[in-house]
Amino acid sequence: MDKLVIEGGTPLRGEVRISGAKNAALPLLFATLLHEGPSHIANLPRLQDVRTTLNLLIELGVGVRRSDDGTAVLDAANLLSHEAPYDLVRRMRASVLCLGPLLARNGHARVSLPGGCAIGARPIDLHLQGLEALGATIELAGGYVEATAPRGGLVGGRVLFDQVTVGGTENLMMAAATAQGKTTLENCAREPEISDLAMALRSMGAQITGDGTSIIEIEGIPKLGPMKHTVVPDRIEAGTYMAAAAITRGDVKLVGARLEHLDSLISKMAQAGVEVRREGNGLRVRHHGELHAVDVQTRPYPGFPTDLQAQFMALMTVAQGSSTVTESVFEKRFMHVPELNRMGADIQTKDRTAFVRGVESLHGAKVMATDLRASATLVIGGLAAQGRTEVLRVYHLDRGYEAIEEKIGALGGVIRRVPQDWEDD
Repeated sequence: MDKLVIEGGTPLRGEVRISGAKNAALPLLFATLLHEGPSHIANLPRLQDVRTTLNLLIELGVGVRRSDDGTAVLDAANLLSHEAPYDLVRRMRASVLCLGPLLARNGHARVSLPGGCAIGARPIDLHLQGLEALGATIELAGGYVEATAPRGGLVGGRVLFDQVTVGGTENLMMAAATAQGKTTLENCAREPEISDLAMALRSMGAQITGDGTSIIEIEGIPKLGPMKHTVVPDRIEAGTYMAAAAITRGDVKLVGARLEHLDSLISKMAQAGVEVRREGNGLRVRHHGELHAVDVQTRPYPGFPTDLQAQFMALMTVAQGSSTVTESVFEKRFMHVPELNRMGADIQTKDRTAFVRGVESLHGAKVMATDLRASATLVIGGLAAQGRTEVLRVYHLDRGYEAIEEKIGALGGVIRRVPQDWEDD
């Protein structure tokens, strides 16, 4: 197990390339199960969650060839299994996204109930109710979901999600792509990663319209062809580096970042006094003055992303004035607060709202990473803090950030990865 050691106080300057989006790459990888042959995916990030997904696909019988340039060829011609076992699924919640494609391809799927970050209850009931609306029979037994399609395959239908669900929308899009007839999904997630999946499925011949809106319509076809697709840049990684540039009073260009995917964050950044503008093939973030306190509340896209709540809170810890950060998506997403307070932040929480009073500066401390985005937040805090910060248990970071210490180091940040001593735990 490793830790990151950070010497704070250096403004970040230069260019950083934004990697392919984790939250787009994982459903794309599972969607290759829908074609009985090879598919090609480019701009695949080098992340632990991607490796876990590839291992699961290999377990199912998919041939995988991955190149150093971020491309991968996945050949699902000869599946060996329709079961996603506990040992792999427990490591990553997104593994449940194999349920829809396996059911559509084989008529049967057995998938372990998922794991992932401990940021609150994220039941898959909406996934299962949607599949039942397409004719599937669902049973839960021994910690597994057993799903069976009708003899003739899944049948198109109407699915109204009780609440917005990104994974549920993705699972149903994949399942409905080859169902008989038309499927209408209502109250869908609208994230850019949903549209990226729709584009990839259309490259396979799927007939999908309405992605990016709350209603998606899918006209099922009997078979899909090969996928050929490039993963969209990671808006959450981009937002994380935006916060890091701002809190260190730096000047950073985010190569590949898309302004239209970050409207809500950029609006709040502007209110805080941070300049963000489009420049060439990316975005440029600059901040040299004072930060101003700004209130935020997380919402499903296009609202403020829950995956950037913690990073923005780190920024607010050194802003002038007081701000509130309200988490309306996940109920346990303030686990970074005690660790930021160890660094000198002044944050109090009540229910789903954090009350942040800006301090003059943070100071280095030994802190514990508790989940993926909290880990990035502690790195951001450490970059701005006076003195040395040690971030323990950074394996969370490796799930969602590609070579973070190398990218920060290239921007002038003083950061290194070292083995974590057993005393640190």
